[in-house]
Amino acid sequence: MMSKNELLEMFDEWLKDTGPSALIIREYLMPVEGHDGVVFPATFAASQDNVFKGGYNIDELSDGRNVCLIDSVGSQANRVEPLFEKNEYRCLVPQIVVKAGEKQQVNLLDAGHRAGDAIVRCSELKQKLQEAFKEALNGNAEPLAKIAPTSLVFGVWDSRDTQAKLPRLISSTIRAFDVCKLTRSAQYVPAMEYVNEGLLEKPADKKTQDAYAERGFVHQPATGSHGGVIATGGIRRDASLHLAALRLLSAGEDEAKTLALHRYVLGLALIAFTAQPIGYLRQGCNLVLNPDKKREIKKVFSDGRREDVTLTHADAIDYAKAAAEAFSIGPDRDVMFVKELAKQEVIGGKRSRAEKTV
Repeated sequence: MMSKNELLEMFDEWLKDTGPSALIIREYLMPVEGHDGVVFPATFAASQDNVFKGGYNIDELSDGRNVCLIDSVGSQANRVEPLFEKNEYRCLVPQIVVKAGEKQQVNLLDAGHRAGDAIVRCSELKQKLQEAFKEALNGNAEPLAKIAPTSLVFGVWDSRDTQAKLPRLISSTIRAFDVCKLTRSAQYVPAMEYVNEGLLEKPADKKTQDAYAERGFVHQPATGSHGGVIATGGIRRDASLHLAALRLLSAGEDEAKTLALHRYVLGLALIAFTAQPIGYLRQGCNLVLNPDKKREIKKVFSDGRREDVTLTHADAIDYAKAAAEAFSIGPDRDVMFVKELAKQEVIGGKRSRAEKTV
């Protein structure tokens, strides 16, 4: 069994400038129904210029093949980050809970924009977060790590205030290759013929007809809608942990504090990086590991060398716990959402837009 010092030093070579640029995971997945099962990718709204018509994001390659986005970088991050609310991991990060009104409360780990989200920016933590972001701009990420360390792991942009921007250390994407796009059709049949039975008047115009359809009083066909895809070229999750970006973080000029910060953030990143990915992404998209292809974990150096890495989730947990203790994580906090701060932001935003138009 390793001592605490041995645990802390386990990955120090990765934190040196001569260390690897990144760790990468390549994981092969398949639908629970089998290799030829139908998968429902994410759907997206049409672009403002209407170049992208909306629906599935399928890119056609020059050789005739295609690649379909199953789950985006942002979506993957938002699925993994709440992991740190679970009992096994919650001791590793401050649990910041914002209370709004009498019953509503939101853990910062569930907020889409992390430390830059309106829910926490308009709370009693506003000033401390603002100071932490300003420190980060000046080269000291330690204050932010004491409040919202996962914002350093998954990236954050304080776009509504200080403009501080910290890149994602972890990126993960699921894609399907060589997909055949399917469509589906359905027919809604009402419980009875409301018009024929005299229970409703015959619709006199399209507006009334549409209202009947919306409320389920008439037959309603749905044809040619998205029916999923079959990935004839397989499904793959590619994840990267950017150690080169991690090494750019610092705790000011203090080398000992910077090393403690690096170890702590690396521990959290390794937990997120090695966690078993969530298989159920949405209705019609439940993915499992492909038993025919082994998961790959490699470290990649700046000169292009790629070397195999033996790294388990249990290793990551042991290291992260030791690093968190040495770093001395920030306290848990329950804070209130402040309506006046939200009102001030809205007024300030209106003024800002008005100034731009002058």
